[in-house]
Amino acid sequence: MLSMIGGLVVLVLDIWAIVSIIGSGASTGAKVLWILLIIILPILGFIIWLVAGPKGGQAVV
Repeated sequence: MLSMIGGLVVLVLDIWAIVSIIGSGASTGAKVLWILLIIILPILGFIIWLVAGPKGGQAVV
């Protein structure tokens, strides 16, 4: 049961990261590479993206 909850948390975080990547100002190639990293290495890819990935779109002031 605990592993199922952990898997669900990882899935939700990965989906959030992918949506954030798509909405970022990064180039298309960079977006594809980040998304592939997260799909291939879900936990490690998410952590790497969280630290070094493209930031979200520009804030409206």
